[in-house]
Amino acid sequence: MEGKEKAPAEPQLKGIVTRLFSEQGFYLQMQPDGTISGNKDENSDYTLFNLIPVGLRVVAIQGVKAGLYVAMNAEGFLYTSDVFTAECKFKESVFENYYVIYSSTLYRQHESGRAWFLGLNKDGVIMKGNRVKKTKPCSHFVPRPIEVCMYKEPSLHELEEKLQKSSRSPTMNSEERGGSLEGQQQQQEDSTVQDGS
Repeated sequence: MEGKEKAPAEPQLKGIVTRLFSEQGFYLQMQPDGTISGNKDENSDYTLFNLIPVGLRVVAIQGVKAGLYVAMNAEGFLYTSDVFTAECKFKESVFENYYVIYSSTLYRQHESGRAWFLGLNKDGVIMKGNRVKKTKPCSHFVPRPIEVCMYKEPSLHELEEKLQKSSRSPTMNSEERGGSLEGQQQQQEDSTVQDGS
C-alpha cells in the first residue's frame, strides 16, 4: 500500500500585519537586505511586519517585504534570519500606558534574570537587547494593525529542510547579504551608550 504524501499545512494561526511605532517617534523597519532600524515614514512598505503567534503571548516578527524574521542572539544583538529559529521568538507584553514591549524568550541577564528587549534609540538605531530597559521609551512600541491574516505555523522542521539545502548559519545572513555583521553589532553597541534614554 502506497503512503500518501502529506498535504501542505494550511494556514491556521491568526496574526496581524502591523506597523510597530516606537515611543521614540520611529516606525520599526526592515530593509530588503535585512537591516533593522527606525523610519519616520509611516507609509513605507518596509515598516510592515507580520506578527505571528508562536506560543502564549509569544510572537515571531517577520518583515513583510524582506520575508525575514527578527532574531536576537546570545550577546543581545539583533539580526535577521530567513529561517525560523528559537532566537526568533519574542514575548509580547503590555506595559504601562498600553505600550507593548518585546523581549527575547531565550536570553536574559545571568545574574539578575532581567529580560533583553527589542529597542530603538532616540536616533532610530536598533539597540543591543541587554542594554534596553523596559521602563525606558526605547523599548515601548504601539502596534498599528493594518489587517488580520492567517499564517502557517513556523516550524523547526522547515528549518532542518532549509539548513540541509544550504550549509550557511542563520546568524550569518546579514553578512552574506552584503552588510557586515560586525558593523551592525558595533552600531548597536554605539547606540546603547546612553542606556536607551
